[in-house]
Amino acid sequence: MLSLHAMPDAFTISECGLIIAAISKMPTDEALLVGRNKDHNLRKAELVWTDNVAGLGWVMERLIKLVRRSNRDRFEFDLREFSESPQVAIYKSSDSGHFDWHSDIGGGHASGKRKLTLVLQLSDADTYEGGDLQIMPGAQVLTANRAQGAVSVFPSFTLHQVTPVKRGIRYSMTVWAHGPAFR
Repeated sequence: MLSLHAMPDAFTISECGLIIAAISKMPTDEALLVGRNKDHNLRKAELVWTDNVAGLGWVMERLIKLVRRSNRDRFEFDLREFSESPQVAIYKSSDSGHFDWHSDIGGGHASGKRKLTLVLQLSDADTYEGGDLQIMPGAQVLTANRAQGAVSVFPSFTLHQVTPVKRGIRYSMTVWAHGPAFR
């Protein structure tokens, strides 16, 4: 069964700190996605797209290697490109930062070709409460590793969420591997 491929030490603590420091100097976009009911917010987070951040080219190179290894070892999908910039999401307790159940495929040109989702845990787990990345590959809900530098890779069609942050700030980076649409 396709589910979750965890890589606990993909980045070092100091590398995660460098990424957070680099993106903290950048302006953020507010990601407030509203669902069918206008009073229901699917996502509350601030975003930084790393293609616009100087000095982070090495991060994308590492992410590509990790996705390729994960795909070879676990998924064997037809991957062709990385056509979207990695995205850092900042979930703040002051905003009840969260992202309700969703998948990463659907409308839009790039999202329809997403095959694998990779999430890098940038924050030290002790600096925030809540904010769990939960993945539901079937009837069971899996909670991703909260250790700083851990990477979780899963099929982009898999339902997943980030639970509300109750204390502190959670930083994570997401990148998507693309290929021909699933058939």
